[in-house]
Amino acid sequence: MGADRLNYLNIGLMLVSCAIALYIPFELFLFAYAVLGPAHYLTEISWLQKRRFFTRGRYDVWLIVALAVLAFVAVPPSYSLAESMKMAKYTFLALGSALVFVLSDKMGPRIVGLAVVAALGLVVVSTTGPTALLFALFVPTLIHVYLFTGFFMIYGALKERSRSGYLAMAVFLLCPVLCRYIDPSRITPSPYVVISYWKSFSLLNMTMLGITLPTSKAEGGIAGLKVFSSDSGLIVMRFIAFAYTYHYLNWFSKTSVIRWHEVGTKRLIAVGALWLASVGLYIYDYSLGFQWLFVLSVTHIYLEFPLNHISIIGTFREARGLFGKPLQPAPVGSGKSRKAAAAG
Repeated sequence: MGADRLNYLNIGLMLVSCAIALYIPFELFLFAYAVLGPAHYLTEISWLQKRRFFTRGRYDVWLIVALAVLAFVAVPPSYSLAESMKMAKYTFLALGSALVFVLSDKMGPRIVGLAVVAALGLVVVSTTGPTALLFALFVPTLIHVYLFTGFFMIYGALKERSRSGYLAMAVFLLCPVLCRYIDPSRITPSPYVVISYWKSFSLLNMTMLGITLPTSKAEGGIAGLKVFSSDSGLIVMRFIAFAYTYHYLNWFSKTSVIRWHEVGTKRLIAVGALWLASVGLYIYDYSLGFQWLFVLSVTHIYLEFPLNHISIIGTFREARGLFGKPLQPAPVGSGKSRKAAAAG
């Protein structure tokens, strides 16, 4: 598929995702997270492994995986803010370590870089405060699915000097505005949808809405009304549903470019079997499915950090070149950088 056709396809996917999110945001999110999510995690991890996770060292990935496992052990799947805040230091360390692994392949600078990351983790990320909230709650969620996806898109558009790519980026930025200002007739979510979403995901909504976590049934009822029925609650949910749904669809729309499916028959069968088991578990009990795949979700987010750094660095390099300044060498290599642009 040509680059322009692919960009126009993604524009269509964005508009469809946004349109559905306007009407049934909770249902759309639960469907996308349970069905598209596991398929995305499994295929992307497999694809990243084939490309050595876009780092410069053979064993870099093991530190990132170890941090993901520690995050999973320290933070049981729960909407408790206190427990979730424990994840901040592991996310910070994974993000910082990934940057070190992308920028250098020399032992000395790597040791110094990792030491600086560890020191900053102790100083900057406490168990409370806005920094901890950023790394514990927003980096693994909306920053991952919206901001980093945006960098993938603009990097590819700048690299190819693609007008259709710029148009796709404009639509990507427009969709949250549509979620903010378009208020169609409301469809009340079913009790199953409310319970499934509340148990596993409502912490993000309540934090964005500035709602204090409920400590009683009465407070929980008030918080629930704000999350599921208020104008601001629906605006927040529409954006979340759009961001997650398009993040997944964007990945699968580029199969012909990034070729994540070219991994061998046995691996594809294993990925398909795990995906079917995951969806089946979600159908049986949504909260149980969420708990089982929590570690897979965190692992795929952490493993994508090197690629995120490459796309961000590449975006600023290409933007600099666009305005006539000389380009510097890519941090990892032109081949990997080009594939990074396609991975959004």
